[in-house]
Amino acid sequence: MSEENQGSGVPTVVKPQMGTIDNTMKSIEYRAQLIARNQKLDSGVAAAGMKGFAIGFVLTVLFVLILPMIIWQVL
Repeated sequence: MSEENQGSGVPTVVKPQMGTIDNTMKSIEYRAQLIARNQKLDSGVAAAGMKGFAIGFVLTVLFVLILPMIIWQVL
């Protein structure tokens, strides 16, 4: 019966089921944004790493060695 009706009638447009593909695309876009943000953060930390270490070292020496010696009048 169905073989007789093939090729006859007006074709209709069927809406494709894109929900799964859309969800997958959103997940991929979200992960790509996270990876890009993480790489930017790592680049910024790496660029400022030596400067931050030097400032931290100087402040540590100041607070741990110099200021106590001044307060206790050793220097």
